[in-house]
Amino acid sequence: MSGYVLHAVGVGVRFGGVRALTGVDLGVRAGEVCGLIGPNGAGKTTLFDVLSGIRRPDRGRILLDGADITRRSPVWRARHGVRRTFQRQQLFGRLSVADNVLVAQEWRGGGGGPAADLLALPARRARERARRVRTEQVLADCGIAALGTSYAGGLPVGQARMVEVARAVADPPRVLLLDEPASGMSAPEREQLAAVVRRLAAQDGCAVLLVEHDVAFVMDLCTRVVVLDLGSVLAEGDPAGVRADPLVREAYLGSA
Repeated sequence: MSGYVLHAVGVGVRFGGVRALTGVDLGVRAGEVCGLIGPNGAGKTTLFDVLSGIRRPDRGRILLDGADITRRSPVWRARHGVRRTFQRQQLFGRLSVADNVLVAQEWRGGGGGPAADLLALPARRARERARRVRTEQVLADCGIAALGTSYAGGLPVGQARMVEVARAVADPPRVLLLDEPASGMSAPEREQLAAVVRRLAAQDGCAVLLVEHDVAFVMDLCTRVVVLDLGSVLAEGDPAGVRADPLVREAYLGSA
């Protein structure tokens, strides 16, 4: 069809008499970093909720590799490579940073069941070592290796958001949905985030869809930008074209 890994087709969502999304078509391809921007109330987070399975659309479909997954649960989607971060931090505050990342790898199981846990069988120990090695690698890639033993609940906002990103990519995703990941980050942290996203797309072929209010950050990082306004797609294209679009400037960018 379109080459999209994840594709929203004709998606509509209503909250009572309010139309949050109206006939939205949006997809993201492997190895692409796509930005989703628009004014507050445009429907960006609602669309993320539909893509990740948290909310079922009133109309339209969600496709993964062309297969209809509209009725699939968030857990099913996550286990098939569709990962997400949230506007509000969702860390396990009483766990260490490293354990937050380890948690994301536990769903695959350790092999051998409870007996292997009790007996500490070699296969179980090998898997545990591999997961810890992967955790160390991800923390280093995200620039937070020094925080591994810190409690996640005590971190400042920027570092906490990077831990969420690390957890989302610990088990390599096929699609990564980032909802305002740069909010609260310092300039160096934003540079680190951009480097992580670019590496995921270029080296791992991950399809990345990014919601962010920092337009400059989006325009610099993304190869394609989609603009939502009042629940509909207002414009789509490369960053330069979207920035110059008079409808986008009137609805969102102003005269900047």
